[in-house]
Amino acid sequence: MDCYYVHGNDSAVALAEYVSGGIEEFANLMNKKAEEIGLKNTHFVTPHGLDEEEHYTTAFELALITNYALNIKEFAQIVKTKSYTIIINNQPKNINNTNELLGYLQGVYGVKTGFTNGANRCLVTAVKRENMDIICVVLGADTKKDRTRDSIKLIEYAFSKYKMIDLKFMLEDEFDNIEEMAQFDIVKGKNNNLKIELEKNNVSLYPASKEEALKVRVESELKKELIAPVYKQDEVRKNHDKNR
Repeated sequence: MDCYYVHGNDSAVALAEYVSGGIEEFANLMNKKAEEIGLKNTHFVTPHGLDEEEHYTTAFELALITNYALNIKEFAQIVKTKSYTIIINNQPKNINNTNELLGYLQGVYGVKTGFTNGANRCLVTAVKRENMDIICVVLGADTKKDRTRDSIKLIEYAFSKYKMIDLKFMLEDEFDNIEEMAQFDIVKGKNNNLKIELEKNNVSLYPASKEEALKVRVESELKKELIAPVYKQDEVRKNHDKNR
Protein backbone atom coordinates (compact mmCIF):
# COMPACT_ATOMS: atom_id res chain seq x y z
CA MET A 1 0.00 0.00 0.00
CA ASP A 2 2.66 2.54 1.02
CA CYS A 3 5.82 3.10 -1.01
CA TYR A 4 8.84 4.41 0.87
CA TYR A 5 10.94 5.85 -1.93
CA VAL A 6 9.84 8.83 -4.03
CA HIS A 7 10.89 7.16 -7.28
CA GLY A 8 8.69 4.21 -6.29
CA ASN A 9 5.72 6.54 -6.00
CA ASP A 10 6.55 8.09 -9.37
CA SER A 11 6.70 4.62 -10.88
CA ALA A 12 3.28 3.79 -9.42
CA VAL A 13 1.83 6.91 -11.05
CA ALA A 14 3.49 6.09 -14.39
CA LEU A 15 2.09 2.56 -14.29
CA ALA A 16 -1.39 3.84 -13.39
CA GLU A 17 -1.34 6.23 -16.34
CA TYR A 18 -0.09 3.51 -18.68
CA VAL A 19 -2.71 0.97 -17.58
CA SER A 20 -5.79 3.16 -17.39
CA GLY A 21 -4.93 6.66 -18.57
CA GLY A 22 -4.82 8.38 -15.18
CA ILE A 23 -4.73 8.11 -11.41
CA GLU A 24 -8.48 8.40 -10.90
CA GLU A 25 -9.23 5.79 -13.52
CA PHE A 26 -6.68 3.43 -11.98
CA ALA A 27 -8.13 3.98 -8.50
CA ASN A 28 -11.51 2.98 -9.90
CA LEU A 29 -9.99 -0.29 -11.11
CA MET A 30 -8.42 -0.83 -7.68
CA ASN A 31 -11.75 -0.27 -5.94
CA LYS A 32 -13.49 -2.63 -8.33
CA LYS A 33 -10.93 -5.33 -7.56
CA ALA A 34 -11.31 -4.65 -3.82
CA GLU A 35 -15.04 -5.26 -4.15
CA GLU A 36 -14.45 -8.45 -6.13
CA ILE A 37 -12.31 -9.97 -3.38
CA GLY A 38 -14.80 -9.04 -0.68
CA LEU A 39 -13.24 -5.99 0.98
CA LYS A 40 -15.70 -3.86 2.97
CA ASN A 41 -13.50 -1.25 4.65
CA THR A 42 -11.00 -0.36 1.94
CA HIS A 43 -11.07 2.54 -0.51
CA PHE A 44 -8.34 3.62 -2.92
CA VAL A 45 -7.62 7.09 -4.25
CA THR A 46 -3.99 6.82 -5.34
CA PRO A 47 -1.82 4.01 -6.78
CA HIS A 48 1.04 4.59 -4.30
CA GLY A 49 -0.66 4.90 -0.91
CA LEU A 50 0.48 8.39 0.12
CA ASP A 51 -1.81 10.04 2.66
CA GLU A 52 -5.25 10.95 1.36
CA GLU A 53 -8.39 11.28 3.48
CA GLU A 54 -10.39 8.87 1.30
CA HIS A 55 -7.55 6.40 0.86
CA TYR A 56 -7.79 3.81 3.62
CA THR A 57 -7.89 0.16 4.60
CA THR A 58 -7.62 -2.04 7.71
CA ALA A 59 -5.06 -4.53 9.02
CA PHE A 60 -7.44 -7.42 8.32
CA GLU A 61 -8.16 -6.32 4.77
CA LEU A 62 -4.47 -5.74 4.09
CA ALA A 63 -4.07 -9.41 5.00
CA LEU A 64 -6.84 -10.32 2.54
CA ILE A 65 -5.18 -8.23 -0.18
CA THR A 66 -1.86 -9.93 0.55
CA ASN A 67 -3.41 -13.38 0.46
CA TYR A 68 -4.91 -12.58 -2.96
CA ALA A 69 -1.68 -11.09 -4.31
CA LEU A 70 0.51 -14.00 -3.19
CA ASN A 71 -1.42 -16.25 -5.55
CA ILE A 72 0.06 -14.22 -8.41
CA LYS A 73 3.32 -15.96 -9.29
CA GLU A 74 5.20 -12.82 -10.36
CA PHE A 75 4.18 -10.90 -7.23
CA ALA A 76 5.18 -13.76 -4.93
CA GLN A 77 8.59 -13.98 -6.62
CA ILE A 78 9.24 -10.24 -6.32
CA VAL A 79 8.38 -9.89 -2.63
CA LYS A 80 10.59 -12.83 -1.59
CA THR A 81 13.63 -11.49 -3.47
CA LYS A 82 16.20 -10.04 -1.05
CA SER A 83 18.19 -8.14 -3.68
CA TYR A 84 18.31 -7.75 -7.45
CA THR A 85 20.72 -6.18 -9.91
CA ILE A 86 19.38 -4.08 -12.77
CA ILE A 87 21.21 -2.33 -15.60
CA ILE A 88 20.75 1.44 -16.07
CA ASN A 89 22.69 3.09 -18.92
CA ASN A 90 24.89 0.01 -19.13
CA GLN A 91 25.75 0.33 -15.44
CA PRO A 92 24.73 -2.30 -12.85
CA LYS A 93 22.68 -1.10 -9.89
CA ASN A 94 21.82 -3.27 -6.91
CA ILE A 95 18.30 -2.91 -5.44
CA ASN A 96 17.73 -4.19 -1.91
CA ASN A 97 14.41 -5.27 -0.39
CA THR A 98 13.47 -3.00 2.55
CA ASN A 99 11.73 -5.85 4.44
CA GLU A 100 13.97 -6.27 7.47
CA LEU A 101 12.54 -9.72 8.33
CA LEU A 102 13.29 -11.25 4.94
CA GLY A 103 16.31 -13.50 5.36
CA TYR A 104 16.35 -12.81 9.10
CA LEU A 105 13.34 -14.56 10.61
CA GLN A 106 12.66 -18.24 9.87
CA GLY A 107 10.07 -18.83 7.15
CA VAL A 108 9.56 -15.20 6.03
CA TYR A 109 8.94 -14.87 2.29
CA GLY A 110 7.55 -11.31 1.99
CA VAL A 111 5.83 -8.98 1.78
CA LYS A 112 5.87 -5.19 2.13
CA THR A 113 7.20 -2.32 4.23
CA GLY A 114 5.56 1.07 4.30
CA PHE A 115 5.75 4.56 5.74
CA THR A 116 3.79 7.79 5.50
CA ASN A 117 3.40 10.57 8.07
CA GLY A 118 -0.19 9.47 8.63
CA ALA A 119 0.37 5.73 8.71
CA ASN A 120 3.77 5.68 10.46
CA ARG A 121 5.85 2.52 10.09
CA CYS A 122 3.99 -0.47 8.66
CA LEU A 123 4.94 -4.02 7.77
CA VAL A 124 3.02 -6.89 6.19
CA THR A 125 4.81 -10.22 6.63
CA ALA A 126 4.11 -13.64 5.10
CA VAL A 127 5.61 -16.61 6.94
CA LYS A 128 5.55 -20.36 6.31
CA ARG A 129 6.80 -23.00 8.74
CA GLU A 130 6.13 -26.65 7.98
CA ASN A 131 2.49 -26.80 6.78
CA MET A 132 1.30 -23.53 8.35
CA ASP A 133 1.15 -20.19 6.51
CA ILE A 134 0.35 -16.91 8.26
CA ILE A 135 0.12 -13.26 7.26
CA CYS A 136 1.05 -10.73 9.95
CA VAL A 137 0.10 -7.03 9.65
CA VAL A 138 1.57 -4.32 11.87
CA LEU A 139 0.42 -0.73 11.32
CA GLY A 140 1.14 2.60 12.98
CA ALA A 141 4.47 1.76 14.63
CA ASP A 142 6.46 4.77 15.77
CA THR A 143 9.79 3.39 14.58
CA LYS A 144 11.18 0.67 12.35
CA LYS A 145 12.46 -1.06 15.48
CA ASP A 146 8.92 -1.08 16.94
CA ARG A 147 7.35 -2.62 13.85
CA THR A 148 10.09 -5.26 13.69
CA ARG A 149 9.71 -6.17 17.36
CA ASP A 150 5.89 -6.28 17.23
CA SER A 151 5.89 -8.34 14.04
CA ILE A 152 8.26 -10.91 15.51
CA LYS A 153 6.17 -11.15 18.70
CA LEU A 154 2.94 -11.73 16.75
CA ILE A 155 4.52 -14.25 14.41
CA GLU A 156 6.14 -16.28 17.19
CA TYR A 157 2.90 -16.18 19.19
CA ALA A 158 0.91 -17.57 16.26
CA PHE A 159 3.31 -20.44 15.69
CA SER A 160 3.57 -21.24 19.40
CA LYS A 161 -0.20 -21.34 19.94
CA TYR A 162 -1.63 -22.70 16.67
CA LYS A 163 -1.10 -25.63 14.35
CA MET A 164 -2.66 -27.07 11.20
CA ILE A 165 -4.81 -30.18 11.52
CA ASP A 166 -4.75 -32.51 8.52
CA LEU A 167 -8.46 -33.33 8.33
CA LYS A 168 -8.06 -35.15 5.03
CA PHE A 169 -5.60 -37.58 6.59
CA MET A 170 -7.86 -38.11 9.61
CA LEU A 171 -10.90 -38.78 7.40
CA GLU A 172 -9.04 -41.19 5.15
CA ASP A 173 -7.59 -43.02 8.15
CA GLU A 174 -11.06 -43.37 9.67
CA PHE A 175 -12.45 -44.57 6.34
CA ASP A 176 -9.81 -47.31 6.11
CA ASN A 177 -10.98 -48.62 9.48
CA ILE A 178 -14.64 -48.54 8.41
CA GLU A 179 -13.90 -50.26 5.11
CA GLU A 180 -12.22 -53.15 6.92
CA MET A 181 -15.23 -53.64 9.20
CA ALA A 182 -18.00 -52.89 6.70
CA GLN A 183 -20.67 -55.60 6.70
CA PHE A 184 -24.16 -54.93 5.35
CA ASP A 185 -27.53 -56.61 5.43
CA ILE A 186 -29.31 -55.69 2.20
CA VAL A 187 -33.00 -56.54 2.54
CA LYS A 188 -34.41 -58.05 -0.68
CA GLY A 189 -30.96 -57.88 -2.23
CA LYS A 190 -29.22 -60.65 -4.18
CA ASN A 191 -26.13 -60.34 -1.98
CA ASN A 192 -24.68 -58.17 0.74
CA ASN A 193 -21.52 -57.15 -1.09
CA LEU A 194 -20.94 -53.41 -1.41
CA LYS A 195 -17.90 -51.44 -2.46
CA ILE A 196 -17.87 -48.23 -0.42
CA GLU A 197 -15.87 -45.12 -1.24
CA LEU A 198 -15.14 -41.92 0.65
CA GLU A 199 -16.66 -38.87 -1.02
CA LYS A 200 -14.25 -36.25 -2.31
CA ASN A 201 -13.18 -33.96 0.49
CA ASN A 202 -11.94 -30.50 -0.48
CA VAL A 203 -11.00 -29.54 3.07
CA SER A 204 -7.52 -30.66 4.08
CA LEU A 205 -5.59 -28.45 6.48
CA TYR A 206 -7.57 -26.66 9.19
CA PRO A 207 -6.06 -24.14 11.67
CA ALA A 208 -6.73 -24.64 15.36
CA SER A 209 -5.16 -23.82 18.68
CA LYS A 210 -2.91 -26.56 19.98
CA GLU A 211 -5.41 -27.18 22.80
CA GLU A 212 -8.29 -27.54 20.32
CA ALA A 213 -6.20 -29.84 18.12
CA LEU A 214 -5.97 -32.39 20.92
CA LYS A 215 -9.77 -32.60 21.08
CA VAL A 216 -10.50 -33.08 17.37
CA ARG A 217 -11.95 -36.51 16.57
CA VAL A 218 -13.46 -38.02 13.45
CA GLU A 219 -16.33 -40.45 14.03
CA SER A 220 -18.40 -42.45 11.56
CA GLU A 221 -21.30 -44.87 11.83
CA LEU A 222 -22.59 -46.92 8.93
CA LYS A 223 -26.14 -47.89 8.16
CA LYS A 224 -25.88 -51.64 8.57
CA GLU A 225 -29.30 -52.45 7.11
CA LEU A 226 -30.15 -51.24 3.61
CA ILE A 227 -33.14 -51.98 1.40
CA ALA A 228 -32.58 -53.02 -2.22
CA PRO A 229 -32.14 -51.60 -4.74
CA VAL A 230 -28.96 -49.84 -3.64
CA TYR A 231 -27.62 -47.44 -6.28
CA LYS A 232 -24.22 -45.97 -6.99
CA GLN A 233 -23.74 -42.68 -5.04
CA ASP A 234 -26.19 -43.76 -2.31
CA GLU A 235 -25.01 -42.77 1.15
CA VAL A 236 -24.30 -45.58 3.56
CA ARG A 237 -23.26 -43.40 6.46
CA LYS A 238 -25.48 -42.71 9.44
CA ASN A 239 -23.27 -40.02 10.89
CA HIS A 240 -19.90 -38.57 9.89
CA ASP A 241 -18.64 -35.49 11.65
CA LYS A 242 -15.79 -33.97 13.53
CA ASN A 243 -16.30 -33.33 17.21
CA ARG A 244 -14.48 -30.98 19.55
